[in-house]
Amino acid sequence: MGTVTTLWNRYQKHICHCPEIGLALDISRMKFSDIFFEQMEAAMQSAFAEMTALEGGAIANRDEGRMVGHYWLRDPALAPAEDATHEVNAALAQILAFSAKIHSGAISAQNGALFTNILIIGIGGSALGPQFVVDALASPPDRMKAYFLDNTDPDGIDKVFAELGATVAQTVTIVISKSGSTKETRNGMLEAKTVYKRAGLDFSQHAVAVTGAGSELDRLARAEGWLERFPMWDWVGGRTSVTSAVGLLPAALQGINIMELLRGAKSCDTATRNRDTRHNPAAVMALMWHYATNGRGTKDLVMLPYKDRLLLFSRYLQQLIMESIGKEFDRDGVPVNQGLTVYGNKGSTDQHAYVQQLREGVANFFVTFIEVLKDRDGSSQLVEEGITSGDFLFGFFQGTRTALYENGRESMTLTINQLDAYSVGVLIALFERAVGLYASLININAYHQPGVEAGKKAAGTVITLQKEVVELLLKDQQGLTAESIAEMLGKPEQTEMVFAILRHLAANPDRGIMQSGAGEIAEVTFRMAGDALQSSSGH
Repeated sequence: MGTVTTLWNRYQKHICHCPEIGLALDISRMKFSDIFFEQMEAAMQSAFAEMTALEGGAIANRDEGRMVGHYWLRDPALAPAEDATHEVNAALAQILAFSAKIHSGAISAQNGALFTNILIIGIGGSALGPQFVVDALASPPDRMKAYFLDNTDPDGIDKVFAELGATVAQTVTIVISKSGSTKETRNGMLEAKTVYKRAGLDFSQHAVAVTGAGSELDRLARAEGWLERFPMWDWVGGRTSVTSAVGLLPAALQGINIMELLRGAKSCDTATRNRDTRHNPAAVMALMWHYATNGRGTKDLVMLPYKDRLLLFSRYLQQLIMESIGKEFDRDGVPVNQGLTVYGNKGSTDQHAYVQQLREGVANFFVTFIEVLKDRDGSSQLVEEGITSGDFLFGFFQGTRTALYENGRESMTLTINQLDAYSVGVLIALFERAVGLYASLININAYHQPGVEAGKKAAGTVITLQKEVVELLLKDQQGLTAESIAEMLGKPEQTEMVFAILRHLAANPDRGIMQSGAGEIAEVTFRMAGDALQSSSGH
């Protein structure tokens, strides 16, 4: 009886109840000390001050000398410059007007039919946010069905176009890239162009760009006369771009009420500006991240939403949190190797997957449950006397929460009234704010991504080396080992990479590379196929 009473008392003390946005955050099953909030209060107030400065136009992305203004996307009046306010308002009006024309047929496919599909080509923040929103809010009355090319995997690209089939003729393609030079997105666009051409279609009559003004993609879309061009601004990072045209355009075309999504995000922004720490759910969440991981990322964040429509939320949060928090240096240049690992599935599927380890295995995590009170639109049938499927889902959620707590595993629970466009906006804004506040608490820059840029540069080096390897083989018809090729190129330190490149090319017959020998790796030889040599010679 004492334990039950203690839990109830602790629940009442540590529930962050926000009825104005239809959300509650329960941290009663996190085992922080009674003085934790007091110890962290000065740091939290400093984080609030930094957030106020950020929203006011401070240079938060110091590497690139940029402001960080995703909060202005749902409240343009906050923008520190009138031109930014005007641009956000104009972009929203453009999205609504364009979507209405697509739905009415005022803008139709090349064959005169209504557009029925959307193909979104993007990667990272240009895909994860839109995918989450589209999946969470999809419904039978949707005006259009969404498909995604979110990688440069040829087989994945083929799979999407196989699903589209002949309906590619009724598909509007949105190409999303701020810089316009993102290789994965460019590759997807070129593959899409080929598919449209094979179907006897003009890609430009089906294409839309979301990109920075004057970018490579912007210039291409203008030159080819694409249907429309929508803006991306340098003060909106990819992982916080879902309430810009990046996420709003696909959602509006699908038929989602984007004004409600923006209203939810704006309402949550207002609620999470509250400097009374215990009544600010983003601040409370950031503090729980700090407590659970010792401010060092020592434990993983497991997202367990008990709602099928939130399945992709953990994927979206992986980028938002891990790209923002995973940094080698703090803002003073001190090596810190910070991070917060995120993974998750959905309830109650997770109970048949990895909850066994969560309860009894290595205790290197803390859980965030998401509970949605409303089961479905309309009434539910009974699956047992007086019990519905939704009651079972609730029971499994509470059972998992209890089972973890009984074995000393910590968790917090986010509860929302229902899942709709408004609450999705609330969730997006809540985690965006929590990331910013937590970054301040641990003194890292949440708004740059030097590791991502390093990876892009390394990939470029591989592509350059591949071109050199192929050029050498075109000049030498005899079979050569990877080691000899690397030596001939004057790059013996790159032998392993040369071998990997050749093995990949040889596995794809259309690339014209022949591989001989299946013994020791060092003895495997490669040469250019005869027809490839003739083709390169112009015969």
